[in-house]
Parts: sequence; C-alpha cells; structure tokens
Amino acid sequence: MKKTVIIVMILTFLSKVIGFFRDIILAYFYGASSTSDAYLISLVIPSVVFGFIGVGIVSAYIPMYNSIEQKYGSKEGDIFTNNLVNVILVFSALLFIICAIFAEPLVKVFASGFEGKTLRLAISFTRITLASMFFGGIVFIFSGYLQIKGNHLAPSLMGLPLNLALIMGIILGSIIHINFLPYGKVAAVLLQLLFLLLFVYKKGFKYKPVLDLKDKHVKKMCILALPVILSSSVEQINKLIDRTIASNLAIGGISALNYANQLILFVQGIFVTSIMLVCYPIISKMAAKGNMIGLKNSLGQLIVVINVILIPATVGTIILAEPIIRLLFGRGAFTNDAIEMTSIALLFYSLGLVGFGIREVLNKAFYSLQDTRTPMINAMLSMLLNIVLNIILSRYLGVGGLALATSISGIVCTILLFISLRKKIGFFKVKIMMISFLKVLINSIIMGIMVKFSYMLLSDTLHLSVSLLISIIIGIAVYSLLIYFIKIKEVDEFILELKRKRKRVS
Repeated sequence: MKKTVIIVMILTFLSKVIGFFRDIILAYFYGASSTSDAYLISLVIPSVVFGFIGVGIVSAYIPMYNSIEQKYGSKEGDIFTNNLVNVILVFSALLFIICAIFAEPLVKVFASGFEGKTLRLAISFTRITLASMFFGGIVFIFSGYLQIKGNHLAPSLMGLPLNLALIMGIILGSIIHINFLPYGKVAAVLLQLLFLLLFVYKKGFKYKPVLDLKDKHVKKMCILALPVILSSSVEQINKLIDRTIASNLAIGGISALNYANQLILFVQGIFVTSIMLVCYPIISKMAAKGNMIGLKNSLGQLIVVINVILIPATVGTIILAEPIIRLLFGRGAFTNDAIEMTSIALLFYSLGLVGFGIREVLNKAFYSLQDTRTPMINAMLSMLLNIVLNIILSRYLGVGGLALATSISGIVCTILLFISLRKKIGFFKVKIMMISFLKVLINSIIMGIMVKFSYMLLSDTLHLSVSLLISIIIGIAVYSLLIYFIKIKEVDEFILELKRKRKRVS
C-alpha cells in the first residue's frame, strides 16, 4: 500500500507537471487576455454544469458498489454500474440540448462583464465544449470502479491524455484556427474515457445496454449523491461568483485567478488527492464494517500527514509567489501586469491550502459514513460567507480579494466540518493533532526564513530559475532535517500502517 501511494503521487506529479505545461503554453500564446478569458469560461461552464454531478456520482458510487458487492456479489455490482452508465448518458444528452440552446444567457451568468467580441467568442466556444459532458460522467464512474478494484494507477494517469489533447488544441488554435481551442477540450475528455476503458475491461467489466430508471440501487445512490451534488455545486457557485466579479474587475482577471488556482490544485493534487485516492476505499470499508476505532485512527493520521506536507508548502508559496509566477508564466503575451495580478491571487489562495486539504479528508470521512448531508450544509454556509467576503474584499484587494475570500471561507468550512465529525464519531486525537500542527508550523517558519534569505542572496547574482531552484532545495533540506529530529508520531504510525496493509495484501 505504501508503494501504491508513492507510485500514485509520482504519476499524479507527472500529470500535474504536464497540466502546468499546458497553462504555460496558454499563457505564452494568449497571456491574460479576453481570448484566454473566453476560453477558460468555456472550460468552466461544462465543469460547473456537470462536474459537480460527477463528483457526487463517484463519492456515492464507491460506498454503494461496496455495499452491493458485499450483499449480492461482483456480478450484481457490474449490472448496477452498467445501468448507471446508461442513465448518465441519457441525462447528459438532455442536459447538452438545454445548455446548447441557452448558451448565451449561460455565458452571461458565468461572466457578466463579457461584451462584444469576448462574449461572442465565449458563446461559440461553450457550445463546442458542452459536448464533453457526454464522456465526463462515464469517466467519473469508471474512475471509481477502478479504485474499488484496487487499480489506483489508471485514475492517476488519466490526466495525461487530457492535458496532452488540451495542449494540442491550444497550439493548433494559435496556428490554424481558434476553434481548435474548444475542440481540444472535447477530444481531451474522450481520450480520458478511452484510456480508462482499457483498464476497466481488463478487470472483467463488460458493457451491456441496461437501462432501468426504477432500479432500487440507482435510487439509493441518487439519494446519497444528491447532498454531495448540492455540496459540490456550492463550490462551483463559489467559482462562478469569483469569475463573474473578476470579469468586471480587470481584463485578464479570470485568467489570473485560473493560473493561480491551478498552482494550488497542483500541490493539492499531488499530495492530498493521491493519498485520498488510495485511502478513501479503505476508510469506506472500515465504516461499512463498523470499525470506528480504525476509522478515527486513520483520520487522525491523515490530518497530521496533510499538515506536515501543506503547512511548509503554504509558507514557501507566500514567500516565493512572485518569482514562481514570473518563472512559470513570465514570457510571450504574459505581461508584468499579469504577473503581478496572478502573484497576488496565488499568495492569497495559498493561505487556504491547509484548510482545503483537511476539508477533502473530512468530506471523504462523512461520505464513507454515508452522511452526505452534513458536508452539504457546511458547504452552503461557506458559500454564503464567500459571497459576503467577495463583495467586501474585492473592493480593496481586487482579484486578490477574491482569492482571499475563497481561502477564508474554505478554512471556516473545514472548522465546521471538524466540529460536526467530532460530534458524530467522538474524540479522535485533537490535542495530539494541535501539538503536531504547532511543531510543523514553527519548523515551517524557520524553513521560510532560510528560503527568503537564500533567495534574496542568490537572486542578485544568479538567474531567476537557478536562484529559485536552489532556494527551494535549501528549504526542503532544512525542513526535512527539522521534521526528522522532532519525530512526529502520527506520521510514523501512518507509514507503518501502510506497510502492514501492504504485507496483508501480499
């Protein structure tokens, strides 16, 4: 299991690096401009309209499949999966027709500040990218199916064909015709599906044209998924509000938020998503068997491990936000104004990095307990706070205020989830987690001082990339030594537990 986590992290890292390369290429050809804004909105709309449904599906599908398999066997689980795939296809077709007809008002909802050419471009792009919804829902289902069957590598790798197709679309869009930008999105999701199908069929799954809208398992899954969908839709609404306000603040504001957010998702994806990809099916089985002691121990360890990784990442990002953005995007059409705007957004987004990571763990804990209502309520409260903070902070900090509002609302949501989970399952190492948090925070601050001093010293004489790389290496070395000497027990226990699970599997 430990080996699986490491491999998943490596594969996710490679996928995220290619994703970054995609954003760098987009920034090079289009910068933070009206074209990039229109393109990014056309990517966001299908994700918002259908993406949160996909998240709800996979979050409810995994515990539902485990329950069916335990009671009736794998054959019944595969029949349920086939039926779900066909239900999603029918739903996607209806949703596509409606959204394609009302593409113009849909774009205006997502970007009220768009006018003239930018608005027309966004509408044209959106009508094309909406077609990706046909494949997106099935991608979510098959990703969950492979996780249940113990194949965590294919879901980790599916970002590779996605990003390669998007990169090709961006390049062809700049060379041949601009419509290759949105067509690249459709091709990207189709390639993801074809990639996953190779592994799904190897697991013995066979597609059958089964369609039963009255199936009791589908109904129960929908009941479980509905709060998750509402909770995820709240997150998407938050993004919608951010982009709508950003479209009115500055040209390129949406692009600046996107580039900064992608960096945060890069860090979160490598560590948090990779760990949860492997651990979610495990804690889901613990919950299904009623093993509350094992569940609480695992959650405590996961939260400490997330802190150990994300707190120094937060400190490092705050200190190096501007040189990181300059190095990654500071070329081609990406101007100094775009660098400044994106750097500010990254700095404020990074303040919520730890909260975002722990929230992911807590949400999965509730889903494994088949409680999807609590995360939904907390997410709604977070959305209301985000709206209020967006209106207030954007007046004083511009695009940075939108990022700060997202971070604050995310932290508040995490605290509320933590309190709710303690009430539900009881005490689980709160004092120990707080002590480890303070230890990691102190070590991260020491590391941050060393990184800041190193970068200031080196940047006067060396190239930006060299001075930044050396400073980061020094920071990692200093932090690793400090963590080694203070010996955080929960991290050691987490590693030992993964080793034990690996031995039992062997």
